[in-house]
Amino acid sequence: MPTNVRAYAATSPTDALVPYRFDRRDPRPDDVVIEILYCGVCHSDLHTARNDWGWSTYPIVPGHEIVGRVVEVGPRVTKFKAGDTVGVGCLVDSCRHCTPCQEGDEQYCGDFTGTYGGVDRHDHTPTQGGYSERIVVSDAFVLRIPDGLDLKGAAPLLCAGITTWSPLRHWKAGKGSRVAVVGLGGLGHMALKLAKALGAEVTLFTRSRGKEEDARRMGADHIVLSTDPAQMAGVAGRFDLILDTVPSLHDLNPYVPTLAPSGTLVLVGYLGGLEPALNTVPMILGRKSVAGSLIGGIRETQEMLDFCGQHGITSEVEVIRMQDINEAYERMLKSDVKYRFVIDIASLRS
Repeated sequence: MPTNVRAYAATSPTDALVPYRFDRRDPRPDDVVIEILYCGVCHSDLHTARNDWGWSTYPIVPGHEIVGRVVEVGPRVTKFKAGDTVGVGCLVDSCRHCTPCQEGDEQYCGDFTGTYGGVDRHDHTPTQGGYSERIVVSDAFVLRIPDGLDLKGAAPLLCAGITTWSPLRHWKAGKGSRVAVVGLGGLGHMALKLAKALGAEVTLFTRSRGKEEDARRMGADHIVLSTDPAQMAGVAGRFDLILDTVPSLHDLNPYVPTLAPSGTLVLVGYLGGLEPALNTVPMILGRKSVAGSLIGGIRETQEMLDFCGQHGITSEVEVIRMQDINEAYERMLKSDVKYRFVIDIASLRS
């Protein structure tokens, strides 16, 4: 019989999230049943709850930065057993046969299934996320959490961590490379930590003078105030890679001239049209690129988790009760969090 679970859900674009109950499916032969311990709060959760992207269907249970404990596995599952500590990120399935899937880039599958807001490819029911007591996921989309990582701080690795790790790896950040990060929020602080641990020279672009101490503690070698023309001019032609983590519309033109020849600025935070338009002159004169990157595949996500386990890297979090999610959303809109909210799912049972 399906298991009825407690959760919090958005029921419309304008109403607050509220307590909600729904049925998790019976496990299939390749499924892992996970008791959720912690779930990170991502900007994508807020955008989805408020239908900012126009695809939300209600009711919807957000949450795709999930850490929990295995309570049951299907008969075909060999990688996991009851008691294992595991994670689930932004994907719970894909077509598994297209070229991106075969290459380990399930995030670029044209038919992937999101952890929430998707449709299960077998029973055609809506997928619901981690603001809930438990989740049932195919073993192919479950990640192993390394021993020793703080579980609260590990939860945001399943989105914020992999979203910044994937472009760092794709553009080969490491010793000898110069990496800059735009914005010090949930994504930005993970980008600093990961780039530094990979051996890169790391710079933070910020609009706030008050973030220098935190940025240096997390790995920034240099701080550049992006509103200061002299400081921006001083880093012209410097960076091999820029990770732009800002989740809202902003002007990219000041950053492109700071790329070295053949350098790349990668958007990982903002989805949508650009205003003002990009000036192509500094791009053409330096063979510079503006690109985008979406989370990462399952193999790459496990690689990132293992790397974090080896280097003791976790997200810096503020733990909240499930009942405080609406206040957390409002604070997130004001950038009033250092640096990621994480829900203690035990609060659902209180």
